[in-house]
Amino acid sequence: MEVVAEAEDGRTTVRLARELLPDVIIMDIGMPHLNGIDATRQILSELPNVKIIALSMHSDRRFVAQMFKSGASGYLLKDCAFEELSRALRSVLSNQIYLSPAIAGPVMEDYVRHLSKGDPSSFSVLTAREREIVQLLAEGMTTKQIAASLHVSIKTVETHRQQIMNKLNIHSMADLIKFAIREGLTSLDS
Repeated sequence: MEVVAEAEDGRTTVRLARELLPDVIIMDIGMPHLNGIDATRQILSELPNVKIIALSMHSDRRFVAQMFKSGASGYLLKDCAFEELSRALRSVLSNQIYLSPAIAGPVMEDYVRHLSKGDPSSFSVLTAREREIVQLLAEGMTTKQIAASLHVSIKTVETHRQQIMNKLNIHSMADLIKFAIREGLTSLDS
């Protein structure tokens, strides 16, 4: 195995995936500028043969479920041993799904408990662009900075922000930031 690149944020990860066409990407969920869930979705929409293994400190079922819904082939906790990472790599390269044993039990238990509740999340309520804007707002970017970053007008960003707040019935930036953290669109570490 050969490490061909490292990236500090989600946008760079997507760009490098396009350029280098790796077999496997080890994807952190909590990345700045574009979270690992949406980066996974973007990469796999263009490069469906790439295998992605999520590497996260989060064992919450929402993170796990959203990574797999985005097309990830594996999910590991950041404190896993090298042997487990190696096992996960071999599994996904053999077209198998890998879920860390450390979280498989609790995730499945939680999943079964919440199966009938129809638990809506940001990934079922907001579009990919809206989630991206929520993440950037939560990371402290101004409307002008977001517009420049996404190559859209300030008015477009403002319209998206208003639609997001209406959809979520949120009335303040503080509540929007709390929502973004709770839903895994950003983290306190970003």
